[in-house]
Amino acid sequence: MTEIYALLDYTDDKSYVQPLIESALHKHLPSLHLLHNNPTTPPLPPTTPLLTWTSYESLDFQTLLSNPTTNLFNAYIIRKALIRKHYLLHTIESYVKKNPGSVLKDATPVGVEFEVDYVEFLDEALVEAYELVESLERNEGEGEKGREWWILKPGMSDRGVGIRLFSTMGELQGIFEGWEEESEEEEEEEEEEENDDDDDDEDEDEDKATRSDGEGEEDIKTSTDDKEKKSTGIITSSLRHFVAQIYIPPFLLTPKPNTNNPSNIGPRKFHIRTYVLAYSALKIYVYKNMLALFAAKEYTPPSSSTLNNNGDDTSEPPDLSAHLTNTCLQSGVHDGSVIPFWNLPEFFIIDQTKVEEWYSQTGEEEKELVAGLFEGVVGVVKTFFGEKEEEDGRMVKVLDVDVGGF
Repeated sequence: MTEIYALLDYTDDKSYVQPLIESALHKHLPSLHLLHNNPTTPPLPPTTPLLTWTSYESLDFQTLLSNPTTNLFNAYIIRKALIRKHYLLHTIESYVKKNPGSVLKDATPVGVEFEVDYVEFLDEALVEAYELVESLERNEGEGEKGREWWILKPGMSDRGVGIRLFSTMGELQGIFEGWEEESEEEEEEEEEEENDDDDDDEDEDEDKATRSDGEGEEDIKTSTDDKEKKSTGIITSSLRHFVAQIYIPPFLLTPKPNTNNPSNIGPRKFHIRTYVLAYSALKIYVYKNMLALFAAKEYTPPSSSTLNNNGDDTSEPPDLSAHLTNTCLQSGVHDGSVIPFWNLPEFFIIDQTKVEEWYSQTGEEEKELVAGLFEGVVGVVKTFFGEKEEEDGRMVKVLDVDVGGF
């Protein structure tokens, strides 16, 4: 019997996710040999079957292409066309232009992508963003209830970092001005810390570098992370790619009365999370047991006053907990934030007859959307990596797809 090896080093939420992956692999491949990502581990012969499951940046695609029949990776070379917001928007737009009958045409909201380093260049960056600029100009003459709201997303960020809502050009400019001020404050803090280090006695420098320099770096990083989690701010000069999409009024569900949490009675926004397995070149599997991820607070329509997009330097970061369904942003315990999709009637007020019809429609649309999404990505980028199955046929990717709030 052929021995199979696996190099497993899941870096994101490692303590939680990696044991689950190991358990699944051992369940289906009892004779699997697990390897540790250790520099001292000798390389395996190229003829040995090897599954590598690690972060995208750590994958050696050259080795994969050199040994396509014995190596299996957990990501496609082209995966950034799926996971980076500005790449994905550009890919969908390019594919729909060539394939106007694609399901993707009506499955994604109107959006624009633009690139900006500093707020003074914002007007120049939006020269070709016609839909956005025209909408913001119309909003200037409307009351808040009649405005068309937009959602801003940094292209390279994740976990809800940098997401903002806006309805006027002034609000959009205020967002970037706020980020720029945060960046300047962080730079000043770093300069002060460097100056403090320079003032240390020379006879303590070597000892301090040996004993606590690493701890200092960790403390600074922790402080930055805590600030980022609180403000969800960004450094625009580092994340200069942005996507702005029309904020679609959500479909809301009202929780059933809960004696353990009687205050949780208001309608809440949610989105569906679907788990997808993409294998070889190209088979797509959609996991039927989807999740519904809910916002932490009762939904309230966006408004300039509540979102603090008013250019006030003293304003706190906007509270988007009624609008964002990212569970990573929800500190503390939130009962009912994640519900199995098929169990929604147990926890929310929904007409059962309507739900059965809704489930059936949603399931079919879900499959078409996911299939169209992968088809669109491959159709646009295949010229960059070739179409030979021996080159891309041994790659596998498990990912989650958020298909929008209802």
